[in-house]
Amino acid sequence: MDLVWYLVILAAVAVAAGFVGSLTGIGGGIVIIPVLVIFFNVPLAVAIGASVITILANSATTGSAYIRDHLTDLRIGMFLEIATVPGAIIGAALTVYLVHANLQDALIVALGVILIVLAIAGLRRIRDDAHTLSVPDRRSRRLGFFGSYHDSQLNETITYQAENTNRALGIMFGAGLVAGMFGIGSGVLKVTALDGALKLPIKVSTATSNFMIGVTACASTGVLLAAGYVNAVLAAPVAIGATVGALVGSYVLPGMRNRTVRIAFTLVLIGLSIELIIRGLGGP
Repeated sequence: MDLVWYLVILAAVAVAAGFVGSLTGIGGGIVIIPVLVIFFNVPLAVAIGASVITILANSATTGSAYIRDHLTDLRIGMFLEIATVPGAIIGAALTVYLVHANLQDALIVALGVILIVLAIAGLRRIRDDAHTLSVPDRRSRRLGFFGSYHDSQLNETITYQAENTNRALGIMFGAGLVAGMFGIGSGVLKVTALDGALKLPIKVSTATSNFMIGVTACASTGVLLAAGYVNAVLAAPVAIGATVGALVGSYVLPGMRNRTVRIAFTLVLIGLSIELIIRGLGGP
C-alpha cells in the first residue's frame, strides 16, 4: 500500500475512533487497536503505543470543550487521578514484560469477561437518571464533591453530589492498570466509577472521564516510549484524525439525551468485550 494512502486511511479510522471516544468517554483505543492489528498487521505493543497518542489527542480536544460547557468536574477528576496514575505506570510496565513473555492473551480474555459483566450492569441502569438521589460520604462532603450543569436537552439545571469515594478510588486504580496495559483509555471503568459508584449524571461522568483519560495516558506513554513502542509514523495521523473526531463529538454530546449516551456507552462496552475475548483466544 502506498504510504500516503496508508496514512490517509489511518487518519480516517482515527476520526471515527475520536468521535466514538468523545461521546462515550472511553477514548479511541477500542477502534484503533483492533484496526491496526487486524487490517494493518501492526504488532500489539506498537498498536497500544499509537492508541495512547489517540487518547491524548481525544482528551486534549474534548477535555477543553466539556470544561467550556461546564460538564467536567475537575475537582473530582483530579482527586481520582491519585489512584489512576500509579495504576497506569504499573500497567504500562507490566505490558512491556508481558509482551516479551507472550503472556498477554490470557489477560485480554479476562478483561473481556470483566467488561461483559460491566455491560450487563450498564444495561440495568439504562434510564434517564439525571435526578438520581445520592448520599454523599464524609470525604465527599469534606472535599466539596458536588456541582451542577445545565442540560440543554432537558432545558433545566441538574445538581449532583458524589458518594462512595472509597469504592471509586479502587475502581480507578484498576482503570489505570488496564489503561497502562492495554492502551484503551480504560474509560469504560472510569465511567463505571463516576456513574455507578459516585452516582454522577452520565453526561458529567462521560465529560470527566474524557478529561481523566488524558492524564492517565500521559503516565503510561512515558513507559511505552522508553520501551520503543511509540511509532511516530503511526502516531501522527492517528493523533490528527482523533482530534477531528473528538472535536465533532464534543459538540454533539451536550444536546443528547442521558438515555442515548448510556445506551451508546453500553453498546460500545459490549463490542469491546467481545473483540477482546476473540482476540485473546486467537480468533480472526
